[in-house]
Amino acid sequence: MEWLNVTVEHGLWGIFVASFLAATILPGGSELLLFGFLKLHPAEFWPALGLATLGNTLGGMSTYACGRFLPKWQRLDTLPHKARLARWGPAALLLSWVPLSGDALCLAAGWLKLPWLPCLLLMALGKALRYTLIGQSALL
Repeated sequence: MEWLNVTVEHGLWGIFVASFLAATILPGGSELLLFGFLKLHPAEFWPALGLATLGNTLGGMSTYACGRFLPKWQRLDTLPHKARLARWGPAALLLSWVPLSGDALCLAAGWLKLPWLPCLLLMALGKALRYTLIGQSALL
């Protein structure tokens, strides 16, 4: 079981990387990793929460960038959340943390060329709230 003996620093970097990858179209989740890390290292709550939020937000913005640079001839009219996103604007990205459909929201937001700064801030807020709930449950 020597491989389980991971330093706090390596664990924090792992949370960042897993959170980034989980927010792209690649499969994976970072919630369980954050939960387990905080069970082992509860004193690292704020750094873990910050890195998970940062990684997941940057991953979501990379999907946003992919959508932004898709040529307009690409047919994204069939994306399930396109109409809702057009109506609600960047505020819809508060739900970008939702598995699978959150990725579609980020991609459609970029494709619709919604302003990046409000998208970034609202995406980060939604993701931070989710990770805060997960982190709090780990500390119980």
